[in-house]
Amino acid sequence: MRKRFTVALILGIALYFTWTWGHEALLMLASPAYGLDDIWRSQFVFAIGSLFGFTPLGLIKLAAFLATLKLAAAAICAVHILDRLRALIGGKAETEILEAGLILIVAISIASVGPAVWSHNAELLREHTIQLLLAAVAAALVIVERSYDRNAEVAALTAAIVGPPRGAGSFRLWR
Repeated sequence: MRKRFTVALILGIALYFTWTWGHEALLMLASPAYGLDDIWRSQFVFAIGSLFGFTPLGLIKLAAFLATLKLAAAAICAVHILDRLRALIGGKAETEILEAGLILIVAISIASVGPAVWSHNAELLREHTIQLLLAAVAAALVIVERSYDRNAEVAALTAAIVGPPRGAGSFRLWR
């Protein structure tokens, strides 16, 4: 029962990142300025660009690069969701796929939190911090799921090596 709850939470977080980051990345990539026209979402691009002294062309390239990274993270989460659905039919889901996406999400979120702090924008800071915390929760849940799998493997190995207890089939008072 606990493992099902853990898997459901992991799927929920992966679905969240697939939907929100995929939507945001597609909006950025569909925009002629790669999302720089949206002042709310592009503050971290301008902050990173000013930190490194990017030209306007460099800002556009940075915005396109970050949009592509967000789309890649959303695609990785979508692949993990499909892998979980495949595991329902039979087999085992590979959590390494999600871990790669979570590393990407954490890196982008950390890069986004810094400029939000420097610009004293509490709403933007809250949005990126929540996404960072969701990625951390998902990573912790993946670790918990692995411990469930490892405990099941150890129990199966122990039963195979030791075997059933002596006299498990019948009760004998005297041998």
